[in-house]
Formats: sequence, structure tokens, C-alpha cells
Amino acid sequence: MTQALNAALGNVAGTVCFVDQSTMPAGEPYESFIARTACVPTRDNLHDLFNGLMWLSYPHTKRRLNALHAEQIAVLGASGARGSLRDAMTVFDENAAVLQAPAELVDALRRRDWTSLFVEHRTQWQSARVVVFGHALLEKLMQPRKAITAHVWLVDELSDEALAASLDPKRLAAKDFLPLPVLGVPGWWAANEDPGFYDDVDVFRPPR
Repeated sequence: MTQALNAALGNVAGTVCFVDQSTMPAGEPYESFIARTACVPTRDNLHDLFNGLMWLSYPHTKRRLNALHAEQIAVLGASGARGSLRDAMTVFDENAAVLQAPAELVDALRRRDWTSLFVEHRTQWQSARVVVFGHALLEKLMQPRKAITAHVWLVDELSDEALAASLDPKRLAAKDFLPLPVLGVPGWWAANEDPGFYDDVDVFRPPR
């Protein structure tokens, strides 16, 4: 798999190469190794395949996450508690979906007003952009089920450079995420064409 990912690199700017997991020295943190060598340890499984695809698609964003991780490890060490910033970056890396959307949709999502978000303002989704960034989230979606929920990161512009720039440490540490059952997004699953799809309060939960 590393050969296929490296072959796909082409002219992708600011990215890395992919190496077998066994090349990483024992005891060196994963993120520190990437920062030091510009090589991503990769196993032959779906999880790491999707991680590699995100490096290919969003190299500046992945580099930004890696740099912030490496900085935190250098200051705080790799043992013990990871801290709120590294925890949030891990959530982003593994389970984020990035959303650029009209104000009506953003407001409804913040209020957990699922009827407004997905039924009343359904046509507004034609003006929205949603990207699944988290590689663990992509892996979950290989076996889709209604309850799969992303940690949504709101942006004004959805490009690799803009997304990387949005990763402010203070915003990340504050865990500025919103929950979104991703299979509720119009057009993403045939079952959600029925408005009753969103009546399931075990998935589309009311605000606390």
C-alpha cells in the first residue's frame, strides 16, 4: 500500500512520503517521527489507507496538525495526559467533517434543530459543502449506519490552505465542534428522503 500511496503523490505540494510502520524506531512518538522525517508510518489496512488519502487531499492541513502535535510533545512529552489541545486534534484527525454552509443551516445545527436543518431548509444544502476529513470516520462509513456522528468543524472557505489556517490552537483546545449524524445530509443516504428519518431521537438528539 505504501507504494501505491507514494505513486499517487505526484506534484502534491507540502506533503510526505509513506513508509512501512516497521521503520519507525521503538519509543519514538508517531507524530514526532513524521515531523522529523517527513515520512508517515503506514500499515496495510483501511484505516491507514484513508489517512494516506487525506495526506494526499489536504497536505497543508495534515502538516499543520502534525506540527502542532510535535510542538506539544516537545513541550509536554509523550507520556501521561495528552492535554486538551492534542485530544482535540486527535478528534479532528480521526472524526471531523468540515462544513461550509449558509447561515440558516449553521444556526439550525448549533441549535440541534434537526427538522429545520434537514427538512425545512433542505434546499439550502445545495449551497453547502461537506467534506469528511477524519480517516476513522471514513472507515466507519464503509459499513454505514444511521448513528454515525461526525465532529463538525465550521469554516468560511473550504480549501486545504483555509482549513489549515483555521486550526488555531485556542479554538481547537476549546473543542469547537458540533455533532452531525452524517447520513442525515441530503443526498448522502436514500433513506433520509423520508422526513420521518429524522424523528429518531436516539440519533437526532434534542439539545441538552
